[in-house]
Amino acid sequence: MSTPSQHSQLAKTKAALQAHPTIARYWLDHITALLDTNALDEAREIFALGQRKGLRGPAFDALALRLASTGTRAVSGQQQHPGALAEAFNRQGVQYRTEGRLAEAEACYRKAVEVRPDFAVAHYNLANILKQQGRTDLALSSYATALALNPDLADAHYNLGNLYKDLGRPDDAERHLNEAIRCRPDLAIAHYNLANVLRESDRLSEAESCFRSALALQPGMFQAYANLGVTIGNQGLHDRANDCCEAALALGPDVESNHNSRLFVLNYHPDKSPEEIYAAYGAYEAQFGAPLRTQWPAHTNAPLQGTAGPRRLRIGYVSPDFSQHSVRHFLEPLLASHDHSRFEVFAYAELAREDAVTARYRSYCDHFILTRGMSDEALAARIRSDAIDVLVDLAGHTAGNRLLVFARKPAPVSLSWLGYGYTTGLKAIDYLLTDEASAPVGSEHLFSEAPWRLPSTPYVYRPDPDMGEVSSLPAMSSGFVTFGTLTRAIRINHRTVRVWAQILKRVPRSRLMIDSRNFQHASMQDMMAERFTALGIARERLLIGCHSPPWDTLRAIDIGLDCFPHNSGTTLFETLYMGVPYITLAGRPSVGRLGRSILTGLNDPQWLEDWCAATEQEYIDKAVALASDLQALQSIRQQLRSRMQASMLMDEERFARTVEQSYLNIFERQISTPPSAP
Repeated sequence: MSTPSQHSQLAKTKAALQAHPTIARYWLDHITALLDTNALDEAREIFALGQRKGLRGPAFDALALRLASTGTRAVSGQQQHPGALAEAFNRQGVQYRTEGRLAEAEACYRKAVEVRPDFAVAHYNLANILKQQGRTDLALSSYATALALNPDLADAHYNLGNLYKDLGRPDDAERHLNEAIRCRPDLAIAHYNLANVLRESDRLSEAESCFRSALALQPGMFQAYANLGVTIGNQGLHDRANDCCEAALALGPDVESNHNSRLFVLNYHPDKSPEEIYAAYGAYEAQFGAPLRTQWPAHTNAPLQGTAGPRRLRIGYVSPDFSQHSVRHFLEPLLASHDHSRFEVFAYAELAREDAVTARYRSYCDHFILTRGMSDEALAARIRSDAIDVLVDLAGHTAGNRLLVFARKPAPVSLSWLGYGYTTGLKAIDYLLTDEASAPVGSEHLFSEAPWRLPSTPYVYRPDPDMGEVSSLPAMSSGFVTFGTLTRAIRINHRTVRVWAQILKRVPRSRLMIDSRNFQHASMQDMMAERFTALGIARERLLIGCHSPPWDTLRAIDIGLDCFPHNSGTTLFETLYMGVPYITLAGRPSVGRLGRSILTGLNDPQWLEDWCAATEQEYIDKAVALASDLQALQSIRQQLRSRMQASMLMDEERFARTVEQSYLNIFERQISTPPSAP
């Protein structure tokens, strides 16, 4: 029941509105007073009249919400139209979303579609809110409703395509992004995201075309230049790739992802010197690392031996790859073998989706923290609050990295290992976990971190359980030697093609198998074949394609050929495990010496001598020599797996203890040394 003061206020607002009908505030005040006195029908009539006179704005929309909360009953013949009320709800929802008030925005959009079920834009806006909240199934349903009502709603197709991309459904993503382009051919961002979907599906020439379409529409889109550079690099066209990355940097010099793309591509360039490449890492440090140095916090981590007794060392692993990723073959053995009585293990996981492998990682860790959506500042603060002693980067400059967290020095000790193979460029990261084979003495100037050389191999390998048995030597039955590589195309350059072609010429009737996901489409197969035929190698001697899993492919190879100047990685371990020796060229420190590092871990000096070259000519000669004695090659094949299993390459306990001792030594060294001035 209304009070006398409310009735008095109502009389005042009515008089004010009658005296000044063009002032919006008096309309708002009078409608509010009517609602306060429970005069709902009259409030609706005045509201509808105000709408007809053109009153708009957030305050007016808020009144619409209040009116709607009492129902949407029509009044006489001139009450508010449901469509107008739905529009008001939708506008208020947009305002709330802009302010980050997601629950209130969702409520507004739901009222809008309740008032007007055929309001496609409100269904679309509701889908966006649901997507933002991670309520994927509901978001998909709302997008579908919006598009059923309006199949030409380009933004809905675009956002739905992006959601399908995030869900790992590339076919659906491609379909909706193409629909977005059909509805709005000038929507540059749709061309760009379609290109990313195609790139991730290794349809590289199509992806390149879509990136170029995006750039034609929006020439300043530096993201398109950066990803175009990586796409062209994945086709083995290094100079063109580098040019695109340089263009991205020119447009966005302060965008970290542009630097990531450039550094990634440079690592594979066959003609750049180590010093030229490292200079680009120095530019990354100058842009992102050095400016944060004055903000490094003082760390107060306690010594491991305190008055109350020893404590556990706190290790934090930071990675986007705690999932079904090739890193698992090396990271799982370490995490599964940690001594939790002495070490407390934290995982900071930059994951979009979890899978069965993620569940295993969770079981290895004392704490598993999902970091997607956390800002660099927030994650650095979390790591500091967790009092991490040793923070380990597992990504380098690959996608999903959190290097700008490391640049903030959230832990007293940090190091990089495994996921990238080379320096990060950041002075904030203290050490690179490596070995002497990868980072020989004298190469320290090519790393921003101090190389921490393990006394044994810096990797331990756990094979896929479904790889099956080693086969007999294929050449014994085929009558010719099959060389092979499972590498990605970005590692195959004019130098490797020239050297491999020379090997094929010197080994009569031999074949070369090139097999990886980059070569699942005919366009890439033909492009690679043309590079060999230009050097006189007939097409029928080349077996180019993609088989997954590749175990039978490895069983069909007699001798593996490693790439250079950037060696292969996981596939070298797989090659050895399937009984296949490989020839490698040890060149540029780190990524150019991985093949030698792995062979060193086999602990067979003769094999290391026979299979590791220092020059291209020596590489050719060693491959030809290995192919010339099939009996010796068969003997190697029969014993290689067992020798590998008995070596440091697969001794998980030994590796874990070695790494743990390194962590302890590094931490004790760091806290016993006074910090240098920023």
